[in-house]
This record gives sequence, C-alpha cells and structure tokens, in this order.
Amino acid sequence: MATDRTRFAPDRGLTTRMTVTMFMIGLLYVVFVGGLLVLLRGAWPLILLIGGGLFIAQFWFSDRIAAFSMGAREVTPEEAPELHGVVDRICALADMPKPKVAIADSDVPNAFATGRSQKAAVVCATTGLLRRLEPDELEGVLAHELSHVAHKDVAVMTIASFLGVMAGLITRIGLWGGFGRGGRDQNAQLVAILIPLVSAVVYAISFMLTRMLSRYRELSADRSAALLTGRPSSLASALTKVTGQMAKIPTRDLRKAEPFNAFYFAPAFSSGQSLSKLLSTHPTLEQRLEQLGRISVELGRR
Repeated sequence: MATDRTRFAPDRGLTTRMTVTMFMIGLLYVVFVGGLLVLLRGAWPLILLIGGGLFIAQFWFSDRIAAFSMGAREVTPEEAPELHGVVDRICALADMPKPKVAIADSDVPNAFATGRSQKAAVVCATTGLLRRLEPDELEGVLAHELSHVAHKDVAVMTIASFLGVMAGLITRIGLWGGFGRGGRDQNAQLVAILIPLVSAVVYAISFMLTRMLSRYRELSADRSAALLTGRPSSLASALTKVTGQMAKIPTRDLRKAEPFNAFYFAPAFSSGQSLSKLLSTHPTLEQRLEQLGRISVELGRR
C-alpha cells in the first residue's frame, strides 16, 4: 500500500491546528450553506451545483493554476542539473517521491511548492533565488518547501480558503436567483440585507483562521527543514538573504508577486510593510530566526 509518510519530523502542533481550523471552517460552511438553503428555497439546486463544482475544481486544479500564474516552467535534469541535484538529495533524506521540478523566470528571490499530494507536487525556484543563494542555503529553502508537500499543507490550505470564496459567490447567486425577482416582498428585502452581512462575517472569520494557520505552517516547515538537513544556520542565512534582497527588487515586480505570498518561502513584502502582522501569511523574520536559533542549540546538545 502506498504511503505518504516521510522522514520529515512530525509536527503534532501543526496537525492539531490544521484539524481544529478545518473543523471550524467546515462548521462555518455547513451553517452558512444550510442557512442559505432555508432562506433561498428556489435557488438551492443552483447553490449546491455551483458550490460543489467550484470546490472540486479548486481542489483538483488550483495547484496547476497557481503554478501557471507564477510562471513556473518544468525543467529536466539536463536543463537544471544543480537544482535537480538538490531536490534529489532532499527527497533521499526525507524518503519521499521526487516532485516535478520547475523554474520561474523572476528576479524576486523566492521558491514555492504546490500540489494536492506528493504525487502531484511541483517544487519551483525563481531565477532570482538560484542566482543569489549558496548550495546549502538553497537546500534549506527547498527542504522547507518539500516539508509543505509532506505535511499536505497545500491541500489543507486550498480547502481552508474555499469558504471565503464561496461566501461571496453564494451571496451573489442568492441575490440573483433566489430573491432578485422578489423585490416587492418585504421578507425578500430583509433577506437581501441579511445575507450579504452574514456572508461578510463568514468571510472575515474564514480569512482570519486561514491566516493564523498559514503563519504556523511556515514555522513548522522551517522546523522540519532544519531538522531534516541538520543545518538550521543555512536556512537562517537564506531567510536573511532573501528578505534583505526584497528591498532591492523594483516595487512593480514585488506587487506582481504579492498575490501569491501564501505560496512563497518568504512574502514579497516584509512584515514591516504589512498593514498588520495579524493579516500576514507568514510569521515575522525575527520569529523565524529565533526558532532556528533554538533548533541550533538543541542540535548542538545532541
């Protein structure tokens, strides 16, 4: 029987947080859709059809869409021998199947992994990252990304983010199909006011939950990568270098990359430029370096 187990260090905290977050989001989704089905009896077939169809499409194709949107191009071992060599070493260390390897032509120094499972995974590095990092630093970054694959982070975050998308879409469907033609009815007018408000609340709660989970999964991936490679200092060096180089990238290029921050090794804008740390997809650089420093001390004692 095939197994997705790897030698990446298990993270019970990540598993617990993922489970709790998915339960809360799932509960929100069930209550939200259930309430709409009661209120919009005439539109329920359309709500279920589009809601179910979008969920399947997002789960199965979001990774491909994301990779395409970020300009990832799959490369062979002959085209990128050094990159493939690093990925081969990490996969051997982690005892996991090798994902597809891609390069994105961008000066923004970053990397990402996408794919709903290990078999469908793609790991990608930008040309800017490959040009700036030393081999041991690149290994730390790619180990971080492959940790996301091993822990099924991409699949979980895809599902977790789905409710926010559905909240807005179902509201539009309801307004158009369920009571859009009943403007004279007082109850229809009340529903037309309540549903957008409820939808906004559901979206806000879903957004905050996924952001909290996203920040924790980044810390977990740093920890797993540092323990697997045994070189937390290399990952810390890569983090410092990548974050520092962001300031030298043209703002235009950073803004193009910003929508994909949740996928990236480091956000296109540093946490100091964010409106709020609470809304960030990543923990601060200080938090990540502090954790890697603690891991260095732990490894030194062994």
